[in-house]
Amino acid sequence: MNIAVAQSGGPTCAINSSLAGVIKQAFEEEKIDIVYGSKNGIEGIIGQNLVVCQDVFKTDEDFDILKQTPSSALGSCRFKLPDYKVDEMPYKKIMDCFEKYKIEAFFYIGGNDSMDTIVKLSEYFSAKGSDIRFVGVPKTIDNDLVETDHTPGFGSAAKYVLTTVNEIIRDTNVYDLKSVLIVEIMGRQAGWLTASTSLLRLNGETKPQLIYLPEADFKVEKFVSDIKNEFQKDNVVIVAVSEGIEVDEIEQDELSATDGFGHKNLGGIGKRLENIVKSSIGCKVRSVELNVLQRCASHCASLTDITEAENAGKNAVIKMLEGHSGVMVSIKRVSDEPYEVTYDVVDAKMVANNEKPFNKEWITKEQNNVTDDAIKYFLPLIQGEVSTKTQNGIPKHFIIK
Repeated sequence: MNIAVAQSGGPTCAINSSLAGVIKQAFEEEKIDIVYGSKNGIEGIIGQNLVVCQDVFKTDEDFDILKQTPSSALGSCRFKLPDYKVDEMPYKKIMDCFEKYKIEAFFYIGGNDSMDTIVKLSEYFSAKGSDIRFVGVPKTIDNDLVETDHTPGFGSAAKYVLTTVNEIIRDTNVYDLKSVLIVEIMGRQAGWLTASTSLLRLNGETKPQLIYLPEADFKVEKFVSDIKNEFQKDNVVIVAVSEGIEVDEIEQDELSATDGFGHKNLGGIGKRLENIVKSSIGCKVRSVELNVLQRCASHCASLTDITEAENAGKNAVIKMLEGHSGVMVSIKRVSDEPYEVTYDVVDAKMVANNEKPFNKEWITKEQNNVTDDAIKYFLPLIQGEVSTKTQNGIPKHFIIK
């Protein structure tokens, strides 16, 4: 049988490890012949823009470099398949591609929107009497997929955020002046990544003193009061804030832009809060937006995350060969100490278009921080360092032409 694999949605520094897992496992399976890579997600299938992975990946070093390469080596997309009962044309093009290249299984590495594609393709081809199998591989730095303990990509993003905030704290503590520094961290609806900054407490750090998540009740007046209260204990206040928190001062037209799946295009909340602090308190204040660095910082990847991402890809192939379709690989945590996980599959319908919010029981009653209970969950996910291959002192990246 021939198979195809594609990547979708926002990139991470672990998504290529999942790609490596799918391809490496497929190369080892006698039942699998050609492995195709689809350029730019499902759009590559629709447009028949494919590469033969056997022609691209020829050595173990190729896979090693692929796994340390950030972003999506095959390219990505944010294409939402329509209901096939309303518009069947994209599905017919996908079927034409599968028939032409004799593809009998398709793997999609992505988040909840990508699982929406897995569900729709599985239902359409099943309705047509096709035996083609569809399997999703989880991915997102937001850690907001349901039916899995955590998602590949999150651990590395959290490790980068922690490292960066720790360095910011060192820089900001240089002067004994009243100052506020606001760090804007990714998280549209879920605050997992922002909450992970609490791990700095394990190293004796008291900052960031304030952590604001989309799941908490945020009020500007309370935000200003929180900072003033912290000034009574420390001249330097560090604030970690999720990009998706709702501030009543934001005008609605600023939030009108959305992507193909209807999600708001966010960013800039740190600057808005900076202006609020300037006008309300008048102290030295600045904001830092980590932006795409959170998802492409492969130089600060978590070995645990990279390993689990690859294993998720491998298990996708194994589960497909066992006959599973319309499913997503799920990571199940067995224990924290020692840390251990297993891999299974769940119905992609349970994942598609759903979001897992940060555990509200881990948010303090003041709504401006998280409890130590979250640390036990986060800690294993950032463990281990990746050995990076370099060229001329620069990390090497694998580029698919």
